Amino acid sequence: MIVVTGATGGLGNGVVRALLRRGVPAGEVVAAVRNPEKASDLAALGVVVREADYDRPETLGPALEGARRVLLVSSVGPDEVRIAQHRAVIDAARAAGVELLAYTSIVNADTNPLGLAEVHRATERAIAESGIPSVLLRNGWYTENYLWLLPGAVARGELFGAAGEGLVASAARADYAEAAAIVLTSDDQAGRVYELTGSTAWTLADLAAEAAKVSGKPVVYRDLPGEELARALAADGLPPAAVDIFVDADLGVAAGALATVTDELPTLLGRPTTPLADSVAEALRAG
Repeated sequence: MIVVTGATGGLGNGVVRALLRRGVPAGEVVAAVRNPEKASDLAALGVVVREADYDRPETLGPALEGARRVLLVSSVGPDEVRIAQHRAVIDAARAAGVELLAYTSIVNADTNPLGLAEVHRATERAIAESGIPSVLLRNGWYTENYLWLLPGAVARGELFGAAGEGLVASAARADYAEAAAIVLTSDDQAGRVYELTGSTAWTLADLAAEAAKVSGKPVVYRDLPGEELARALAADGLPPAAVDIFVDADLGVAAGALATVTDELPTLLGRPTTPLADSVAEALRAG
């Protein structure tokens, strides 16, 4: 039995589907979700759906019953809340006798200067202290983290950011999902630490250029001070907490926080990661 937490989210849902594509019987895959009604698409595929609310530890034991391998997909929210949520899942996994706990961390978690990296460092420490055999999937940035900006950028002819000429070695969410499914269905994973990044790195100016190429409209990158970017994002309706994370990420990019390129994700996938051009084209078609 393989349990995937957060399975109604973009990554978790993708992991469940990737497990099925790899031939894992649907009845041996558990989608552990806060609201089972929102997992009807997975239930229709024969996947076992169980309630697993990070904020209600009493739901976690039943959700992990019979699990051999568990993927803990990191939650969202304030740091102290996220750490407590992750600890609750770790405790439940230990009580369930899980043979392998995989965790979606962040690239270079031990040294990454981004503010959100502290949650991942704390969670990695908690996993180590638990004694559960584990594997760390230190995911780099998701290309999708920037794609939502593109329709607006095309409309006004400018892509706003605060990353300067910093590089982002991103990959598509589907790439990370497929890699997680590969790890969860492979032997000898305990103790492994994967630094997973895109095959190439790009700048926000490169992203603007791709948007212009796909849309046929002029789009240029406009670099802003962090405070000005925060105001622009807030004006676009982004919640304050998300604004803080986004601005911190851009400033981190400028300082090289997400520039690392490794071959570990392409090696797991057996192919290069999804090119930026493909992700931009898909996003603008959808938008």
